[in-house]
Amino acid sequence: MKVNKFGSLSAGILSLALFATGCAGERSGTDGSSEGNADNSTSDNAFGTLASPCGAGDAKGATAQGVTDSEIVIGYGDDRGFTKAPGLNKEMGDAVAAMIAWCNEQGGINGRKIKGNQYDAAYMQSVSVMQKACKQDFMLVGQGFALDDAAEQYRVGCDLPTVAGFTVGANASMGPNKFEAVPYPVDHYNAANLKMSLEKFPEMKDGLDTISSTSAAVEAGTQKIVDVLDGLGVDVKNCGVKLNAAGDASYVPFAEKFKKCGVKALWTSKSPDPASFSMLEALDRVGLDVPLVFESTWYSDYVKQWNTKGLGDNIHLNTVFQPFENADKVPAVKKYQELVAAKDGKPALLGMQATSAFLLWATAAQKCGSDLTRECVTTELSKVHEWDGGGLHAPTDPGANMPAKCSMMLKLTGSEFEQVLPAEAGKFQCADDNVVKIDKKLWGTKLNADRISTTFLKS
Repeated sequence: MKVNKFGSLSAGILSLALFATGCAGERSGTDGSSEGNADNSTSDNAFGTLASPCGAGDAKGATAQGVTDSEIVIGYGDDRGFTKAPGLNKEMGDAVAAMIAWCNEQGGINGRKIKGNQYDAAYMQSVSVMQKACKQDFMLVGQGFALDDAAEQYRVGCDLPTVAGFTVGANASMGPNKFEAVPYPVDHYNAANLKMSLEKFPEMKDGLDTISSTSAAVEAGTQKIVDVLDGLGVDVKNCGVKLNAAGDASYVPFAEKFKKCGVKALWTSKSPDPASFSMLEALDRVGLDVPLVFESTWYSDYVKQWNTKGLGDNIHLNTVFQPFENADKVPAVKKYQELVAAKDGKPALLGMQATSAFLLWATAAQKCGSDLTRECVTTELSKVHEWDGGGLHAPTDPGANMPAKCSMMLKLTGSEFEQVLPAEAGKFQCADDNVVKIDKKLWGTKLNADRISTTFLKS
């Protein structure tokens, strides 16, 4: 999933975003839809459709840094200590902590218990966190640091592999020995969300504009989407509206500009915040009633609580994750909620993303048995080309660092989200041609023939 500068999901998980052909237990119909997984496992410890990778065993040997006869040390964490946004991405660390406890209750990985070093990068401290992790951890698992690109040279320099919860920077997204359960590479994009939006709102074809911002992260995301939309035959109106990242005195002039420009639909990669809400309130004041096509970062209690007057009832968002409203149909979602709640954590999409990352790592580590080395785990990870976290999200291709080919659309009404496309709850809409290439000038880094960022590679 991708995140903006404050670590929110970008669809594509932030925007996130972030899946390949159907996984085991998932089937694709001739209608181009992919069903959410039913729990067909008989094990009490199964995670949705995924057999638990955890359990007792007789693994032995101090095979790598952080590995002993009885223990595997992994690093994880978030930016929860960021003073300007307390608790930033806290749900990621909470999720991994819950998964470590769940796994250890079953006996660990082949009998080795997992010890987690929890880090708080506090937004500005990713470098010091990475320097610590380099000295003590076997791997990083399920973490999400907003300024991960600042720390990437240290991760690459100490050969520390990672199964990240999310990555933000271009170098971190395409780094060596980096895997994600929900990839969001810089060179490819899952356009299923945009295609679905065009299907739902054909007026987007000649009447769409973007709500952009002076924020570098939002602007970069907007440019990428405009590039993809151009390939889909959409001529974005470009009415000249760009919000100030630091806030604006009034948003009514922006709303009036959109109205005068003849906008028929609006899209943004901006996350929900007071400025975003003020923009929507201004649209209502000037009487501009158009579809709002937003990214999955808007799937949050924050948005639900704000929408008491129904000003956000035009919000439609696309996601590659199963929403919590589908928990009764998707056992993996229910399992995640139960495990996090048992540790007093708060369920969130980023938490599910970190959970899927942990399960991906654990599944690869389990296959290595006693010979638990970084090389073995990364080799096993590179073989995984169909992954859905037991049903938490649409299928992805972690081994090739490629995004999903699916999406679903949710609509906000009052304080509730509801799936509207595909019509059957729990299903995703998928197609092989949904993944499109991104113009090189928008990558933000140089890639080698293996699609690995060359910025910090050792010569």
